[in-house]
Amino acid sequence: MARNAAVQRRRVLLGHLLRSVLSVALLTGLYYVSPLEGGFGITTVLTLVLGLAVFGLLTAWQINAISHAQFPRMRALEALATGVPLFLILFSATYYLLADQDPSSFSEPLTRTDALYFTITTFATVGFGDIVPTNQGSRVLVTAQMVADLILIGVIAKALVGAIKIGMHRRSSQAPGLEDDP
Repeated sequence: MARNAAVQRRRVLLGHLLRSVLSVALLTGLYYVSPLEGGFGITTVLTLVLGLAVFGLLTAWQINAISHAQFPRMRALEALATGVPLFLILFSATYYLLADQDPSSFSEPLTRTDALYFTITTFATVGFGDIVPTNQGSRVLVTAQMVADLILIGVIAKALVGAIKIGMHRRSSQAPGLEDDP
């Protein structure tokens, strides 16, 4: 009986890890193959805002799913593996389009990889060095990302932790002694 539970936990862990890796790979692959054309304009800004709204709705749905999941901590990791890359790719695509239309927006031309690198550098708050925003428009956009990063790290992380606690409490009341870590 304990052996079957251990096999089931390993299977669940593998499933969560596999979905997480596939999610990151799919989102990154879509970023590299999507036709990012047309330059930077109101459509790009609206697409970023719409994408951030979708990110917010996805996060709200994920928080609800975590609180009802059999393994809330694993479900939260899977949610992060979907949400964070989506968030980063939204800004990366925006930076790429801005740099493509106005090469003076950054200290050097940006390829998709450069834009992704810059986005992750900004997200990780390790500071700027080789690529920096050089005009008011790019600085406003980078500042918006920094504010969104703080919201993501603070508010959403707190919400995910809260959902995990709710899920763990719900599980322990339904099946005492059930471990979350597969």
